[in-house]
Amino acid sequence: MKIDIELLKEQLSDPWWRLTSGQLYKIMIKGDDDEESLIVPFIPNHSQINLLKNLHTRNSLLKARQLGFTTVIALYFLDCCLFKANVRAAIIAQAEDVAKTIFRDKVNFAYNNLPTQLRLAMPLGRDSASELLFKHNNSSIRVATSARSGTLQYLHISEFGKICAKFPERAEEVITGSIPAVPTNGIVIIESTAEGQDGHFYKISKRAEALMQSGKKLNPKDFKFHFYPWWVEPKYKTHYEVLVTNKDNEYFDKIEAEADCIITKEQRAWWIMTRDSEFSGEEEKMWQEYPSTPKEAFQKSKEGCYYTVQMTKARKEGRITSVKYREGYPVNTFWDIGNSDGTGIWLHQQVGQYDNFIGYIEGWGEHYKHYVSELNKLDCVWGTHYLPHDGNHERQGQIENLSPADMLKNLGLKNIEIVPVTSELTHGIQATRDSFSTCWFDEVKCKEGITHLDSYRKKWNNTTGNFTDSPVKDIHTEGADSFRQFGQMMASGLLNQVAPKAINFNSEW
Repeated sequence: MKIDIELLKEQLSDPWWRLTSGQLYKIMIKGDDDEESLIVPFIPNHSQINLLKNLHTRNSLLKARQLGFTTVIALYFLDCCLFKANVRAAIIAQAEDVAKTIFRDKVNFAYNNLPTQLRLAMPLGRDSASELLFKHNNSSIRVATSARSGTLQYLHISEFGKICAKFPERAEEVITGSIPAVPTNGIVIIESTAEGQDGHFYKISKRAEALMQSGKKLNPKDFKFHFYPWWVEPKYKTHYEVLVTNKDNEYFDKIEAEADCIITKEQRAWWIMTRDSEFSGEEEKMWQEYPSTPKEAFQKSKEGCYYTVQMTKARKEGRITSVKYREGYPVNTFWDIGNSDGTGIWLHQQVGQYDNFIGYIEGWGEHYKHYVSELNKLDCVWGTHYLPHDGNHERQGQIENLSPADMLKNLGLKNIEIVPVTSELTHGIQATRDSFSTCWFDEVKCKEGITHLDSYRKKWNNTTGNFTDSPVKDIHTEGADSFRQFGQMMASGLLNQVAPKAINFNSEW
């Protein structure tokens, strides 16, 4: 068969043809029962095409699992390196073994399986375990767990949410070193499933989503929001008989209304089957790994969080809602004052058998008089102010050494009690878990505190590859520790129960 050289030159000059025709790049697939080969030409699916058509200079990609974005981004970067001179591209993976797999099975495999004549015309100048440097044009692509040094034209951070959750120092390096290494006319793609309401991926995604909703024209440094739910993938369906309950159908009907989509009977069956078989019936895992909406994706608390079960139950039972103060009942406070510069304070009313949390106050680097002033603005009659066990410990002052309790008393705070210390932190956390069943939270006035309870998590041990029993010390610590004072007081049976009185509260409080 005679090759039309001019047509071939025209096709090779078209990056869209190179990436979508299936003529240049091959990929490995997992394989289904009806697929004979595990090596197939790469022809992008609907979601991959959508991403390629809508790329911005900065991109935040929130998605369901296994939609093929690592593959399409790797091939896109490889294509740019093959057909442009002096290009530097990098892919940052969450772990060393993942980086090796992406390099071997995505980048290196695609290059080695190029049409022979094309590969010979684009020889390697260097082939290492993590980088390909092309001899014909001095471009290179590498895959690693960091990419701080040097200028990059293309950067992909794979599963950035997981990097933020498990390796916060590396996430900080990405923000301060890797992303700034890409000029404003380069391409940055941060991509991940959700990992809770914390970390740089969450913050970037939420800001990008807000920009999208505002309709503002993006500048080159703004991140563009991309969201790909599970129901856009045609393979996520099954014809097996699966019991779909009325409650399940209510959930799918709600998603259809929110997302303006149709979720078929076969798709619903697949979702239920995946939830029950792969995630032991845990809806929270589906929200994270196979989100239906952006809001749902971040609704899931991270794996390793202490209060996931309790917060999920509170939401299911409608106990995170509008909780107004009740006139006639004093307001207690539960504090964390720590040794750092952060302070968290929960505002609590005990109404019969219910523990109503009607507000949350926090701050960093503020003097105690700031918090007393904030409490005084509420113009209510106070019950008891509960401080952690170190509230009586004296601290170095400019004039004299005073404990936090003494300082607060000097500022006019009355009825201060110290929460007894527990023998183990884990005992206090368990006591807090046990106390959740009577708790109601105002979703507006306790918004920040609720986020802290959702996100309070265990440290990740890089050596053993699992979570430890020690908590991460971050912005969520004060909020979770102050709430723990309530749990410990409940467990001790020492929580003061004050009979309601005729108390006038400020009408705006």
